[in-house]
Amino acid sequence: MTIPIDTPLSERVTRLEDLEAIRSLDARYCRHLDDGNWDALMDLFTDDGEFDGLAHPRGKAEMRDFFAGLADAGLTSFWHFITNLDIELDGDRATVRSFLWQPCVSDGVASVAAGRYTDQAVKIEGRWLYRVKQVRFHFFGPLEKGWDENLFAVESARRAAVRP
Repeated sequence: MTIPIDTPLSERVTRLEDLEAIRSLDARYCRHLDDGNWDALMDLFTDDGEFDGLAHPRGKAEMRDFFAGLADAGLTSFWHFITNLDIELDGDRATVRSFLWQPCVSDGVASVAAGRYTDQAVKIEGRWLYRVKQVRFHFFGPLEKGWDENLFAVESARRAAVRP
C-alpha cells in the first residue's frame, strides 16, 4: 500500500518501523520454532493466540504443548524459511501473508513441505505479536517422491491444505 506523499514524516517512520518489527517477528518465529525454544516462541503470541495448521491449539498453554509434542508425533527436525512477506497495516493490526518452505524429518524420512501463512498480528504496548498464525500447505511429503500440488504423506498437513 502506498501512503500519500503529504503524510507527516513521523507517521511514515512509524509505518516503516512497524513493517520491520513484523518482519522480525516472523524471523524470530522461525528461529525459536526450529531451535525448540518453546518459551521464547510463546512470547511471540498474545495470551489468547492461536496456531491454525497441523492442529488448532488456542492459548499459550495449548500451543506450547502442541509445539513441544511435534517430535513425539514424528516431526523430529524442521527448518522454516519464510519469504515474500506481504504486510497490510491497519493501525495496530496487520495481516501478514508469506510463503513457507520447510525441509524436515518426518517419521525418520527426509521430507519437504511448502505452503502459505496468513497471520493476524496486533501491536500491544509497542510490541507486535501474533493473534493467529495460520498455515495452509500445498504439499508435505518425502523428498524421494518429489513434490507436487496436494501431495501429502502427513495427514494433519492434508487437513491444513490450501483450498481453491
